[in-house]
Order: sequence, then structure tokens, then C-alpha cells
Amino acid sequence: MRHVIALDVGGTGMKAALVGADGTLLHQARRPTHRERGAEAVVTAILDFAAELYAHGERAYGTGAAAAGVAVPGIVDEAGGIAVYSANLHWTDLPLRDLVSERLGGIPVALGHDVRSGGLAEGRLGAGNGADRFLFLPLGTGIAGAIGIDGRIEAGAHGYAGEIGHIVVRPGGRACGCGQHGCLEAYASAGAVSRSWARASGDPDADAAGCARAVAAGDPAAAAVWREAVEALADGLVTGLTLLDPRMLIVGGGLAEAGDTLFGPLRAAVEERITFQKLPLIVPAALGDTAGCLGAGLLAWDLISVEVSA
Repeated sequence: MRHVIALDVGGTGMKAALVGADGTLLHQARRPTHRERGAEAVVTAILDFAAELYAHGERAYGTGAAAAGVAVPGIVDEAGGIAVYSANLHWTDLPLRDLVSERLGGIPVALGHDVRSGGLAEGRLGAGNGADRFLFLPLGTGIAGAIGIDGRIEAGAHGYAGEIGHIVVRPGGRACGCGQHGCLEAYASAGAVSRSWARASGDPDADAAGCARAVAAGDPAAAAVWREAVEALADGLVTGLTLLDPRMLIVGGGLAEAGDTLFGPLRAAVEERITFQKLPLIVPAALGDTAGCLGAGLLAWDLISVEVSA
């Protein structure tokens, strides 16, 4: 059976699959990145995992993968195949596409950004299927974004398109890891909500999921933390939809798991803020934590299609 390798590299772990031409996940596996051992150990873990997946395909289907797609965090030069920078994984200017291809006997390899890869999957296979323009926002430890236009994901001139988490929504506000103050990420990410709720509750182990449960139970302190996050998120989303005019806003990540506790007030807050803009559909992501892996598989299949058409 013809298949590709899809590998989604995260800050602490890797998700991978062998993906059929119709998007079916034929085989799935997970491994740690070993980032605590440094950049060299992370690269070794990626290459070993990719080789393991290739060997599994040979055993199971009588042939190795036709191509591979690798999605990574940080700054990514997709055209050049370079993982430019990742603070979490400790690498700089890593020629990851070539390293993976060499390890797998020279098969074609596509390198992509993890969030843009997730957005590609949501657009083709998930909540955005059929939408000609959408904005995908996973709300996790931070906030990133992916701009979907006519079946592709816009990378931008320098690879930074979609970084809505670093729109300043509270000028002069909280410090953000990017060096600015008042970024959306500093107020509305799951990480930010966890920190705010830990302070408000007095429990250093409190997290965003616990805050959502407390909101649903009627806790006023939790409601105040949640309201601050939702209002900041609505401000950021209105800026995004004013610039991009998407037909759909797809919200994923850990914070979206709160369901109506998030989406009810968020839809209302966005609607309150718009004037001339058209209100897009605001929907939860459909693919969960498989989105990045599925997107990496789509990148690999796209690469084969381009080579065949050329």
C-alpha cells in the first residue's frame, strides 16, 4: 500500500503516522523528543523515529514510504528545508529536511511549521473543509495561527504569517516571551489562563482546565480570570478578521476543550466588537492533537503530487 511518513515534533514529544493517499492513518506511534539532552539528542530522536516508521512500512506493506512530511515548532524556512530556530528544542539553522531524506535513503521530504501544518489538516480534513478562507488558532501554551486560503496555508514573505498571538491587545501590559508587552498570548493562551488562575486561586498547581471547571461551577474568581482571557481573545480575533476577512475562525488547543464555556462568551464578545465586518463562523477544531501529524502527511502527499506534475 502506497503511504507516506508524517511526523509532528513537539516541545516534549513526537506524534507520527503512516498515512494513506486518502488521509487514513495506517499506523500511529509516539516518542519523546529528549530535549533535556540537548539539540543533538533531539535530532537523533527524530531521525531514529523516522527510520523506524520507514521500516514498519516495509514490513507491513511490502514497500517503504514514498515521501515524508515533518512538522516542527519555532521559525521554519519551509522552502529551504531549514528549521531556523526553536527555543524549546535548542536548535538553530538545522537542515532537517536533508537530514531526514538522507536517513531514509533519499526519499522526498517536506518540512513544515507545526501550526500551519495543523491548519492545513483542519482546512482539508477537519472543521474548515469547504471553507475558502479561514483562520486557525490553537490556544495552547502559547497562541499561534494559520491562514487558510483556497486549500493552502499562507506562510508569508518571511515565514511568520498567522502569528496572531503576538498582536498587542493590551498596550504596555504583561511581558510576553517575544519581547513585547501586552500580546494576546500573554492573556488568552492556556498557559496565561493557568498562571492567572493559579494566582487567583492560591493554588500553584491550578491550570486552565481547572479554571474552566470552576467557571462552570459558578466560582466568581474563576469567572473574572476567564472573562479577562475571553475579552483579550475577542480583541485579537476582531483584529484578525478585520485584516483577513475569513469565512471561518477555527479555535483549537487545550483551551478549546472547555467547549461552550469558551465558545458561548467568545462568540458574544466578538459579535459585540464588530461594526462593518462580517461575523465569521466561530467553531471548535475537529482533529484534536492529530492535526499536526495529518498536516505533515498532507505536505508529503502534496510534495509527491508536485513532483509528478513537474
